[in-house]
Formats: sequence, structure tokens, C-alpha cells
Amino acid sequence: MAVIRSERPLGWRDIAAVATGEPLHLSGDARARIRAARELVEQIVVRGIRAYGVNTGVGALCDVVVSPAEQHDLSHNILMSHAVGVGAPLGREETRAIIAAAINNFAHGHSGVRVELVERLAALLDADCLPEVPAFGSVGYLSHMAHIALVCVGAGHVRWRGERLTGAEALRRLGLAPLSLEAKEGLSVVNGTPCVTGLAALALHRAERLLDWADVVSAMSFENLGGQMAAFDAQSLGFRVSPGLERVGARMRAVLDGSGLIASAFGRRTQDPLSMRTIPHVHGAARDVFEASADVVNRELESTTDNPIVSGTLDAPRVFSQAHAVGASIALAMDSLAAAMAQVAAMAERRLDRLVNPLVSGLPAFLAHAGGTHSGFMIAQYTAASLVAQNRRDAAPASLDGGVTSGLQEDHLCHATPAALKALAVIENSSRILAIELLAAAQAYDLQPIDAPRAPYTDALYAWLRTVVTTYRDDRPLADDMTIAFRLIADGGPPLLPDPQAVCVSGRPPLASTDLPGDCRALAAANTAFRAAIGC
Repeated sequence: MAVIRSERPLGWRDIAAVATGEPLHLSGDARARIRAARELVEQIVVRGIRAYGVNTGVGALCDVVVSPAEQHDLSHNILMSHAVGVGAPLGREETRAIIAAAINNFAHGHSGVRVELVERLAALLDADCLPEVPAFGSVGYLSHMAHIALVCVGAGHVRWRGERLTGAEALRRLGLAPLSLEAKEGLSVVNGTPCVTGLAALALHRAERLLDWADVVSAMSFENLGGQMAAFDAQSLGFRVSPGLERVGARMRAVLDGSGLIASAFGRRTQDPLSMRTIPHVHGAARDVFEASADVVNRELESTTDNPIVSGTLDAPRVFSQAHAVGASIALAMDSLAAAMAQVAAMAERRLDRLVNPLVSGLPAFLAHAGGTHSGFMIAQYTAASLVAQNRRDAAPASLDGGVTSGLQEDHLCHATPAALKALAVIENSSRILAIELLAAAQAYDLQPIDAPRAPYTDALYAWLRTVVTTYRDDRPLADDMTIAFRLIADGGPPLLPDPQAVCVSGRPPLASTDLPGDCRALAAANTAFRAAIGC
């Protein structure tokens, strides 16, 4: 379904939808706002009203006046000099998300670029002809959008239909002519927070999926380890005020409902280790951080993040040459999201360690068949520990890195885009950790010495997983199984989660386990459709 940028700004879910392949269209009123802002810029140029980056230099050159005859050169040169990204290119989804956020920003009607430029960006999205954008080189913004805008003027490179093309060749094949940037356009196409906002929307999309998987995978481990359901007691959890904790507790009760393994363990311990009994607290806290971060990203998408901003009327145009391009709030949000996801994954690794440790699990050592000649999941736990350590390094706050640029003119840096890139890296690592726990929990079911049934939900999840990955017997590289499990987590949500909140909203129970599709793509589609139907 196409995403329409109309009077309503796009939300983070809209950006994520475009990132994952949905088309983006501009409504007539959005085009009208863009044209009206362009007319204001033209008046500013005619009247000689001083405006940063329109008729002055940029950065520490902001007091150098640029004549009307030089303003085209200024825009062109800004683009060329700001295209300084380095490293491997961003992926398809990351690039699409940034372009979508840029179009949303221009459509507020306060940037002053021509509608032709915005339509050119939309055309690249529509054709899935995506600029090659180096991942690194930004202390906040600038470089990523510069590499995207290069293609609009026939420079840079794209990836299209499996080929790497020059920007000029890509435009030729699309039947488009290179644009010549006019006053202010060079600054507008590199300015603002579309880069971090697009990446942040994608991070939220992936984090939401990760949190759903974390609930069900932790339930499998909890069941295998004979956890005490008192940890999820509604009255007990109610003493702590947290919407996320309440939701996770309800989910854990629903996912584990009817478990014979849990029933057989009743009263075995006064309390479980923290990695088991604090699942609602840690996952719930991460969900609360997720919701707070989503609010920040949506507010950023509602905001004009350009410098300068143009406003007023043709008779009285106004220019605001200040700091709305700085992304302090979204940098802090992405730092918080990264730390939250890292904590969820760190606790998953602790549960994994308990599953493979015969001293506490009651299971065969390292979940291996024929221990001694088989190592089972011994070294897979090493991998998880390594990824947890990597997350710990990546979760250090980017927003505090600071630095000084542009001859002391830009003497405080928030590192918003690096914060979003780090959050994406942490989410990917965390998904890999959960994938290993998922495989280990399924293996634990295979080796479970207690003759008692699993909960209906975990039984259905286990059965579905075993149609994709068979029991591990040291008969193949375990890395291959880990990759398959990672793709299951990264590419789609888990089988439909029993969610009391969803039932309350819709009046319908979740899909029965017998209705679960066997193919993971169909499963992901069914999960998405069900959530949409109930308004979740």
C-alpha cells in the first residue's frame, strides 16, 4: 500500500514501510507547500535579505556574502564538498528510509527547494534506483544526504537491478535529466535530520520485532529451566508501575499457559535466577524505552529540521538561520534504544549459559548428543558472549562524543546519525544472540529429561522451528543453523503472540497454533495481517 505524504507528516511506521519497499507519493497539498516555500526563497534572493547558505557562505563562512550570480555555484559546491562519506555503503532499507525522511521534511514547506528536486528523490525511490551512500563520515548529518543528492545532479553512483551505475547513467536510463541546483538547494539537500530520522525509524521497526521475539524465546528457556510462574504473577507485577512490564508479564502468562513442564517444576525453588525472574522487568523496561524513543522520532518527523527555515509571506518573507538541524533529542533517544536492546540481549546470553551448563540446567552438558565426542552448543555460547561484549562497546553513548568543527563555529556536536547507526548494529547483534538462544531452547526440548508436555504456544513454536532447522548432532556447521535462525528473527515477527491487550482491543482471540503457516514468509505475512486487523 502506497504511503502518502499529505497534510499529515509521516510517522515512523510510514518511514519503515517505505524503507521496506512501499512506494511514497506526494499529495497535491504537499506539492503546493513546497512551491510556496520556493517562492519565499526567490523573494529573499531578489530583496537581498541575508539568509545563511542562500546568499552567504556556510559554517565558519556564514558572514561571507555571496552575490546572486554566485548562488548556483554555492549550491553546487556545497553538495560536492559535503559528499565526504567513507566506508561500506548503507543497505537498501537504510537508504530508502533516509530518502523518505528527507521528502517528508521538504514537504513541511519551510525548506525552499523546488518541487522538481523533491520529485526527483521520489522517482529514485519509486524505481528502487538507490544512491550509494557511505555509512561513515557524519558527526550529525550532511554527508549521507550529500551522497544521495549527488545522483540528482548526475554525479555519484547508484545500485539498480544488480548493477552499479554512475548517477548520470542511472538518470539516463530513467529518462531523466540532471538537475542544476539553485539558491539554497545545495544547503537544504545536505541539511537537517532526515538521515538520523530515517535510520531511527528503521531501528524502531527492527527493535519492535526483536522485543516480540525476546518474549517468546525467553519463555522457551524459562520452560526448559523449570521456572517459577510466580515471577509473572499479575498482582505481584502490579506493584511496579510500567506499561511495558505489565504487557510482558501478561504475554509470559499467556505463552506458558498449560505447560506441563512448568507445572512439574512448581515449588522447586523459592525464586529463580535474575535472568529468568526479571524477564518482565528487563523486557518491559526496554519496551518503555522503545515507546519513548518512538515518540521522539515521530516528533522529529513532525518538525522542520532545516537551517535556515523560511516562513512568512511573499510581502514579508522571514528567515530563521538558527539550529533546528541539530538532532540532540533523537541522538539521545537512539543511545537509549541501543542500551535497552543491549540489555535484553545480555540477559538472553545469561539464560543461554544456563541452558548449556549442566550444573544448573538438569540437561545434558552443552545440549550435546553423546557428550564427550560432541560439543553441542558449547562454542555457540562463546559467540553470544562475544556479541554481548560488542554490544557493550556499541552501546556507549554517541551523543556525548562531542568535538569541534568548522573553525569553532560548530563547537558542539551531538553525533545523532552515528547514534542511530550504532543502535542498528546493536539490534542486529541482539537478534543474533536471540537466534542462538532460540536454537538452544529448541535443542533443550529435544533433550528434556522430564516427561511433561510443553505449553501449546511453545509447542507450536518448537514444531514450526523444527520444520526449518533440525536437531543439532554436531553433524554440520552450527553457524549455518545460527544464520537461519537469525533470518527468522530479522525478517519477520514470531508466530502470533497471545496478547491479552490485543484480545481486549479486537474482541477476538489470537490465531490458534494449529492455524500457524509452516512457511516462515507466510507466517510473517499472517502475523502482520493479524496485527493490522486488530489495530496493534
